[in-house]
Amino acid sequence: MCSYPHIHGDGGGREGGEGEERRRRPSVLGRGDGDVRLQWHWRKGDGVWLSTAAGRGGLGWLSSSGRRRVRGRGRGDRADASSTERLTRREEKVPMADQRNGGNQPANGAKGGYKINLEKFRTRLRILYSSWRENSELWGSSDAVAVAAPPPSEDLRYLKSSALQIWLLGYEFPDTIMCFTKKQIHFLCSPKKANLLEEVRRAAREAVGVDVVMHVKPKNDDGTALMDSVFQAIRAQSRADGKDAPIVGQIAKEAPEGNLLETWVEKLKGAGFELVDVTNGLSDLLAVKDADELINVKKAAYLTFSVMNNVVVPKLESVIDDEKKVSHSVLMDEAEKAILDPGKAKAKLKADNVDICYPPIFQSGGEFDLRPSAASNDENLYYDSASVIICAVGSRYNSYCSNVARTYLIDANPLQSKAYSVLLKAHEAAIGALKPGNSASAVYQSALSVVQNEAPELVPNLTKNAGTGIGLEFRESGLILNAKNDRVIKARMVFNVALGFQNLQNEADNPKIRNFSLLLADTVIVGDQQPEVLTSKCSKAIKDVAYSFNEDDEEEDKPKAKSEASGTEALMSKTTLRSDNGEISKEELRRQHQAELARQKNEETARRLAGAGSSAADSRSAARASTDLVAYKNVNDIPQVRDLMIQIDQKNEAVLLPIYGSMVPFHVATVRTVSSQQDTNRNCYIRIIFNVPGTPFNPHDANTLKFQGTIYLKEVSFRSKDPRHISEVVQQIKTLRRQVMARESERAERATLVSQEKLQLAGNRFKPIKLHDLWIRPVFGGRGRKQPGSLEAHVNGFRYATNRADERVDVMFANIKHAFFQPAEKEMITLLHFHLHNHIMVGNKKTKDVQFYVEVMDVVQTLGGAKRSAYDPDEIEEEQRERDRKNKINMDFQSFVNRVNDLWSQPQFSGLDLEFDQPLRELGFHGVPYKATAFIVPTSSCLVELIETPFLVVTLSEIEIVNLERVGLGQKNFDMTIVFKDFKRDVLRIDSIPSTSLDGIKEWLDTTDIKYYESRLNLNWRQILKTITDDPQSFIDDGGWEFLNLEASDSDSDNSEESDQGYEPSDAEPESESEDDESDSASLVESEDEEDESEEDSEEEKGKTWEELEREASNADREKGADSDSEEERNRRKMKAYGKSRAPPSGSMPKRSKFR
Repeated sequence: MCSYPHIHGDGGGREGGEGEERRRRPSVLGRGDGDVRLQWHWRKGDGVWLSTAAGRGGLGWLSSSGRRRVRGRGRGDRADASSTERLTRREEKVPMADQRNGGNQPANGAKGGYKINLEKFRTRLRILYSSWRENSELWGSSDAVAVAAPPPSEDLRYLKSSALQIWLLGYEFPDTIMCFTKKQIHFLCSPKKANLLEEVRRAAREAVGVDVVMHVKPKNDDGTALMDSVFQAIRAQSRADGKDAPIVGQIAKEAPEGNLLETWVEKLKGAGFELVDVTNGLSDLLAVKDADELINVKKAAYLTFSVMNNVVVPKLESVIDDEKKVSHSVLMDEAEKAILDPGKAKAKLKADNVDICYPPIFQSGGEFDLRPSAASNDENLYYDSASVIICAVGSRYNSYCSNVARTYLIDANPLQSKAYSVLLKAHEAAIGALKPGNSASAVYQSALSVVQNEAPELVPNLTKNAGTGIGLEFRESGLILNAKNDRVIKARMVFNVALGFQNLQNEADNPKIRNFSLLLADTVIVGDQQPEVLTSKCSKAIKDVAYSFNEDDEEEDKPKAKSEASGTEALMSKTTLRSDNGEISKEELRRQHQAELARQKNEETARRLAGAGSSAADSRSAARASTDLVAYKNVNDIPQVRDLMIQIDQKNEAVLLPIYGSMVPFHVATVRTVSSQQDTNRNCYIRIIFNVPGTPFNPHDANTLKFQGTIYLKEVSFRSKDPRHISEVVQQIKTLRRQVMARESERAERATLVSQEKLQLAGNRFKPIKLHDLWIRPVFGGRGRKQPGSLEAHVNGFRYATNRADERVDVMFANIKHAFFQPAEKEMITLLHFHLHNHIMVGNKKTKDVQFYVEVMDVVQTLGGAKRSAYDPDEIEEEQRERDRKNKINMDFQSFVNRVNDLWSQPQFSGLDLEFDQPLRELGFHGVPYKATAFIVPTSSCLVELIETPFLVVTLSEIEIVNLERVGLGQKNFDMTIVFKDFKRDVLRIDSIPSTSLDGIKEWLDTTDIKYYESRLNLNWRQILKTITDDPQSFIDDGGWEFLNLEASDSDSDNSEESDQGYEPSDAEPESESEDDESDSASLVESEDEEDESEEDSEEEKGKTWEELEREASNADREKGADSDSEEERNRRKMKAYGKSRAPPSGSMPKRSKFR
């Protein structure tokens, strides 16, 4: 059993009076007659957490961590002073701490199983002597530096002497004295420790040219003679330097413990040396962290936010939701257990390397203490309306500390909302000021300035510092971020940025909510350019820390107060723990919140449009460049043919046409359509229509602009007596054209791809995470039989591969924008879906969405004439097999997702912010996003439909507003139009949503802070967005999006007329728009008209002009003899084609006379 490293801060690292003992919390270690109850105390004098054990057998001093580390004791055994003495004697056999710094691993056969990292020792010894020489004022101009570490203890304490040993040697050496001089390093210790330290002799000489001198203290010796020899060496070195009285540096604030250190301090004071304090020098030495230290801090922070996210917050939500009575001390115990067993927090770290920085802190119910010495009391967690809960968690990895603190608000009132918003801004300002070259006082001043500008009345309540440095010590005294510290901040320093408001007062009679405090803390690394917040994954955004919790039996004045709060300072709730009292109050709250969102959205849009300026142009009008397609480079390459017949040159991708006795070549890409027909005289006609620039669907490209004024051939027709030849020619041209267009399309798509990083295979680093027998969408090309494949998670991405060598897809982690896991509930498939930042190629398809799925049951139904009984054993067995298969597949996918989430939670992926999101089926609704009805489901960050293709993935953060169209009484369906922040992007229309889903969609949009409007008509959004981008200032001056406000338009008829000006049926849009663009802005109710248009367009593509169509229709009408009906039918068809309106019934259609 080994002792634990003890790390010291300023005055013990905790605030409080001198010699103060503070009660920590009781904890029951056992049950029955042998129960032991611990009471924790903070002893300011020496910076130690102690605990008194009360039970059957009296009182005794115990350590905070001794109960965790003493082995061989049952739950009901008493832990008394004698057990601590036995532990101390047992630990004396092993000279150093069981904690390793920087990942030093014990070497097999090494002394006691431990080995000092000599390379790290050399490097850090050079840094120590360099700092001592170059910053002599920080070291008190000392000639020697003496550092004495106390005996082993299981108390949780922070000592600079232990921190120096761990930093320099990798382990703690208790009851050991180190004395550094210019030429020598003296160690006064026990024989076993001296035996281990022997190996640093050579390294010290190689590093800084000093000799290591061992003073081995026998077991029963008091060490006075060895101390005299150390003092003689110091005097000799001083005389050699020409000084009479040597100056010896020591850590003045560390009180001596044990016989050896007490004797050392007494003899040091009587040795005639000038004693100085070198605390500032050691603080400066340990402030800037190297790469290994930063890794340890990051791992500690990873554990800290994992405990907060996966243990603390879920526990709080469970307690509040179920209205449980749980004390702060019980919550503290659970959080502490999660730190000591990282697996409970879903953190993949070894339990031997971790420990707590301090017992976790939980405070609520009006009793708040923002000092580091705060305690979790035995009072129950208080979570009524307007209550505040403060949680703080600190953990260590390889002795390096990290810390996070969050404040959670329950039904916040206006004062709490405002105070938290100001605190959040001030905290971010302090973090932003942590840059190399800034002073520590500038950091605090940046936070203070925010409070002075935003809420000057809260300045007296602001904490007097914005945190401290953190590392081997929880609180590095020389790096306090207050208004008086002019210490310059350097890159690779680490800070615990902690800021709060204390003793704020509510106007309430309830003492548990009258007084409240707020606290935020994060662990931050100072970067070369920007600070890195290691605990940022523990969100502190208002929407994630504010909870809605309304009592059913509230007093009558509370709903009024809450309504006022929502109107003045809207505070978005993360979770609605209970429903509101009634639909009226719920709708009123939503309306007030939407009004606040409208104001914020208009301000945000105004800032964005002002920043964009006039540079915003319509990308749809951009010219599209195409590659030069050349069939033959010169005339001599044209093949010579005997007969003047249409020829197809497959090699050169050309069509040779006989024109005026010569064979004229045309590249097949210039052919738009080719068709053939046969008349009654057995004459065959072939008609070829070419792509002509400037016509609909054929805009001018870069090639046509080179040859302006050129005459183009639009179409040619040939007659032949050989129908077989004509049929072969048509088929060959179509096949060749299809191949060329597919190749050019793929080439163009690949040219626009963003280059991806190369996949790093797991290899020997770790076993890749695999999921077998998956299908992929989009599917690979080719005519062969499709095969399933395996998905593997490697170092920096996924790889999907089948047995075919050419069927392989790599998806990089850095390219994943959203990841979804959707288990099969009412669907036939279980799937993983990745929505990407940049397109990739799957086979020959360019896509931003890649999906891997397994069918949980065969989509096959047995057709039989006879009815089967519901109690048929075969039927029951088959259904059971299907359920078992579905459950197994879902569990396999869930296991894969959990393991990948653990991989993504590693520090190296913290910047990607990746985590599998799961759709929330209970919030889903049916609609038509493209052409077919689908079940659309929200997630925490997106709106998705992942079953039908094409997939729908809408990022909520990219949404500007949502307009609910065709909303009115008597309507069975309505449409949803999503307007994106990028006005160059077409809006997304989801049609035919059942009206029964309207309230649920409104509630979801309001909960996710998305502003929505309602209208009775479908609007022409393409024209609206074009108007906004052409003249953004007018849009801002006219009130922004408020022209969509249905309530305002009802109260003001003028505004109503203006709001309807943007409406225009989608059928009336210009014909030059592509069909794809029309599908985005056209309503489902207009789809029948669009089908008629598409039929007419297809006929135009075949080459028939309007005159020909009219002529054919007239001939058909004359043959039937129904001129009147055909006239009416033509009128109806024309009105459909031009998109004016639907035809009324034939009885009411006014017939126009033929003659006027």
